[in-house]
Amino acid sequence: MAPSHVFSRDTRKTLPVVAGGDGCWLVDAQGKRYLDASGGAAVSCLGHSCRPVLEAAKAQLDTIAYAHTGFFTSEPAESLAEALIARAPSALQRVYFVSGGSEAIEAAIKLARQCFLEIGQSERTEIISRWQSYHGNTLGALATGGNRWRRVQFEPLLAEAMHHISPCHYWRWGEAGESAEAYGERLAQELEARILQLGPGRVAAFVAEPVVGATMGAVPAVPGYFRRIREICDRYGVLLILDEVMCGSGRTGSFYAFEQEDVTPDIVCIAKGLGAGIQPIGATICSSSIYEAIASGSGFFQHGHTYMGHPTACATALAVLEEIDRHDLLANVRETGERLQQGLRRRFADNAFVGDIRGRGLFRGLELVANPETKAPFDPALGLAGRIKAAAMARGLACYPMGGTIDGRFGDHVLLAPPYIISAEEIDIVVERLGEALEAALADIGA
Repeated sequence: MAPSHVFSRDTRKTLPVVAGGDGCWLVDAQGKRYLDASGGAAVSCLGHSCRPVLEAAKAQLDTIAYAHTGFFTSEPAESLAEALIARAPSALQRVYFVSGGSEAIEAAIKLARQCFLEIGQSERTEIISRWQSYHGNTLGALATGGNRWRRVQFEPLLAEAMHHISPCHYWRWGEAGESAEAYGERLAQELEARILQLGPGRVAAFVAEPVVGATMGAVPAVPGYFRRIREICDRYGVLLILDEVMCGSGRTGSFYAFEQEDVTPDIVCIAKGLGAGIQPIGATICSSSIYEAIASGSGFFQHGHTYMGHPTACATALAVLEEIDRHDLLANVRETGERLQQGLRRRFADNAFVGDIRGRGLFRGLELVANPETKAPFDPALGLAGRIKAAAMARGLACYPMGGTIDGRFGDHVLLAPPYIISAEEIDIVVERLGEALEAALADIGA
């Protein structure tokens, strides 16, 4: 192959060339098949050869590919918005389309700020989120997020209006003798304390992932945590923004992950699985009260992106939702997700280096420890996550190992997010190949 002019993510690596897809499998130019156990980054929720969605995208291209939303709306955008609102609680009423997760978070932050300007609360300028969260790579989203590894070199450029509290990871940070409920209450009180410290009339929003994705590896909150968070936000007039870019769109077994928390956010952001990897798309969905603050005030949301509301992207996403409904794929997410969880527990029952196996639906994570008694992580210099990824790829498995699980530097985990169409037999292949890859990587570092 000729020398590449592509500016790749990692300039030190030469990657295989993808040449095709077959259901949950990817095929490289040499004909090698890889079972996609992570959907890229929880994106390809329908696999890599979903004809109905591909045909819907093609049909829209034959009608009208693109029209700027400053001049036109489109039937696909209107229909997709209606479908998303039909799946949401009644408080959520308006959909702002974007091209991906980072854009969705940027829109949510700016919408929260403008909402308070419109209703005469201009002093609300502060945003609170959690450490070990990830909300995107644009500067506003990066500042909101708490992924220290991604933040560190851009720190001088990040907004000082962003503040962070502790993540909710009971297995790692719950104190001896502390129940899960007590732990959740303690963390919720930390949010209240930070609001009071900053000034209760100065905080605009709290941002969180219902199930933390790539940064910690499919970590759900403890029971009751988000209900207390919702109560505290309501007490101080703070908007609750939930980031479901990775964990939403059916990934955890309900279309919106927050459904399992018995709360309704003021704003929810989705992307990734919404377009199933076939077209880039994201959405910021807000309450009727936020929309009315804009509509009855200036009437203009001072924000926008060139490709927002892209007709082809919206038509694709609408076809994704129809495919999920037609085949009752959320049921398959729940069933095969439980099979994956149980399979991982059996496969690694005797592996002391697998400290925790957690998640919901087809969104699962394994956290690795050097010492099972103290939960101490492996030395980051060993590069365990990278070794696991390489060993898995060698065995025809694509998964999502990451380092920095604990604080951006220490800790390793593996994230699994296979397509919603995965079969029971393919789940078993994921478990077996991951087991082999993990054992090979651990052997490489002498563990």
